[in-house]
Amino acid sequence: MPAEIPLFPLNSVLFPGGPLPLRIFETRYLDMVSSCLKHEQGFGVSLIEQGSETGPARTYTVGTLAHIRDWSNDPDGLLNILALGSRRFRATRVRVQHNGLNIAEVEWLPQEPSVPLPDTARPLAEMLQQLLAQMAERYAAVLPRYEDASWVGYRLAEIMPLPVAQRQYLLEICDPRLRLDIIGTLVNAQAEK
Repeated sequence: MPAEIPLFPLNSVLFPGGPLPLRIFETRYLDMVSSCLKHEQGFGVSLIEQGSETGPARTYTVGTLAHIRDWSNDPDGLLNILALGSRRFRATRVRVQHNGLNIAEVEWLPQEPSVPLPDTARPLAEMLQQLLAQMAERYAAVLPRYEDASWVGYRLAEIMPLPVAQRQYLLEICDPRLRLDIIGTLVNAQAEK
């Protein structure tokens, strides 16, 4: 049976297990965050296909559920939150509330199984470890799992300099080894430039 979740259209892709720092100022999203905290529920994050973050937006159908881990208010009145991605979904229907907030009817996509990191991907995991060491503050709430092919692929997909449409494609892939193969090909192509 489909579930209903509030949807936050963004110009970025959130992966399961990944951090999402946000500064929130729009009333519809302040209300959404308040409701999510009150009811201990998450919200959906989907990449904008057409439109903008502050106006009407059509999003890709596959997104990620985010759960708020921390929040604070700035002196300027903005709300800062840190959310973590949890599970992927496919939006089957989206309706817009009177306040402009999108509500998506979603089907949960299967959780990727924990697959051991293939030996061929060890250099990618080592590269990731070096990159994350430079981003320690942003990834402080993320438990490292360098032996998990899915986790390594998700982290590389979110931090590599890729076009957002390519990130979306990597989110939609359901095979962690295939995702790592594609990322390995992209890394090798960058190294040859």
